[in-house]
Amino acid sequence: QVQLVESGGGLVQAGGSLRLSCAASGRTFGRYAMGWFRQAPGKEREFVASIKRSGANTYYADSVKGRFTISRDNTKNTVYLQMNSLKPEDTAVYYCAVGRIATMTPHEYEYWGQGTQVTVSS
Repeated sequence: QVQLVESGGGLVQAGGSLRLSCAASGRTFGRYAMGWFRQAPGKEREFVASIKRSGANTYYADSVKGRFTISRDNTKNTVYLQMNSLKPEDTAVYYCAVGRIATMTPHEYEYWGQGTQVTVSS
């Protein structure tokens, strides 16, 4: 069992930045790939970014490539999402998730956090 707690969401103006954190419980954090997803009202949950266990490989949705950066610190059991040049369309609840592989597919992830709200005003 892995428990995930996201933090760092909030309200920011367009063009601003936020850094999300996701702290995981358990000693096996380094064995898992991690992903960030988001869900806007009335829309399906969508892939944002993922990172392999070692942190050596990262993957991004086209909509955030070049603006968002995913990273992890296995000594702190934490994964981060640095979000720059934020746009109103980035407004959503952001979720971190744990999985065996760094896939873009939500159902491949085994554990999910409760989510943190990100609101970008124009």
